[in-house]
Amino acid sequence: MKFELDTVVIEESCRTSALAARIVSAIPPSVEVSYVTDGRVASRPLLETRDPFGAGKRRMVVMPRRSAFLMGCPASSTQFACCGYLVLILASNCPMDCSYCFLQEHLANNPGFQVYANYCDAFDELDRLARDGSGRSFRVGTGELADSLAFDSLTGISRDLVSYFSKRQTLMLELKTKTDEIDNLLALDPRGRTMVSWSLSPMRVFATSENRTASPQSRINAARRVLDGGYQVGFHLDPLIAYPDAEQDYLELLENVFDTVPPKVIAFFSIGGLRMTPGLRTTARRRFPADPMLLGEEVLGEDGRYRTFTSLRLRLFSKLRDRIAKARTDLPIYLCMETASAHHRVFGAAPLTPAALGSWLVGR
Repeated sequence: MKFELDTVVIEESCRTSALAARIVSAIPPSVEVSYVTDGRVASRPLLETRDPFGAGKRRMVVMPRRSAFLMGCPASSTQFACCGYLVLILASNCPMDCSYCFLQEHLANNPGFQVYANYCDAFDELDRLARDGSGRSFRVGTGELADSLAFDSLTGISRDLVSYFSKRQTLMLELKTKTDEIDNLLALDPRGRTMVSWSLSPMRVFATSENRTASPQSRINAARRVLDGGYQVGFHLDPLIAYPDAEQDYLELLENVFDTVPPKVIAFFSIGGLRMTPGLRTTARRRFPADPMLLGEEVLGEDGRYRTFTSLRLRLFSKLRDRIAKARTDLPIYLCMETASAHHRVFGAAPLTPAALGSWLVGR
């Protein structure tokens, strides 16, 4: 799938970088290229446009990252059960436009699609992580502030990532995506150190809420192709949205997965309910007033986020848990951004510690 850009803005300090050269050579001639002193200025919202956040998605800014690349997952807190996931920030924003996406609030003040020309500096941080980890295994993903593969046909960053991780026995890379942009991956040998995961929703959610993404079946088909190419694969049922007939739709989605990808080779499933801060909910409903998935009955939790009623949400989680376990009893499943209490109610046991769960997932 291809995403359209209006312009590429390159910070002067990155003019001669390898990343800038790759992008300029790959974009269509119709895309304007300009140079600025500070990419942070070019990333700010264009307030004269009707939808500044949406406009930012079509403006790629090539710039250096001025802070650390590696960070803990935002769910890492005493309040939520955590999977030990570490986030590698190589880009910011996404050309797709899901109505529920938290980036609408998180990146409201700098919506330009940033991609960091000095991304290879992240390898130094990862080397230190591996060196200081005392043999512990770490799962590191790039899909938090940007889809891992959306612009990979332009940036080619996946090639360097897969090559790096293929030589690190205690580090596992997770590329998380809603695309079928896998051509670069199929030309590489991950040596068992890269997993590719897809966020999946039923067709009804895709049709109303997941704008400019690959269809659910296209994502599932892409998962089978990378599996055949030597990659591990996983799936995120997140955000899971409760609506009339949701249970049937999500169970049918699982059937589609198992018909294409054998359960015995799936690395994991994660499940997480739709959650929104009051600010995000207001922004999402303003930008997507016709989306029925944003109009469900929700309650405000202790963490300041709206969620579907706990009993309804956990009932749906449990139905999916049962179907996944029926396909394979030892297939790893974990909850994302849910409390230890919720985990206990769904699985009948307390969640593993972040280190133990992370090692369990990496060790598959």
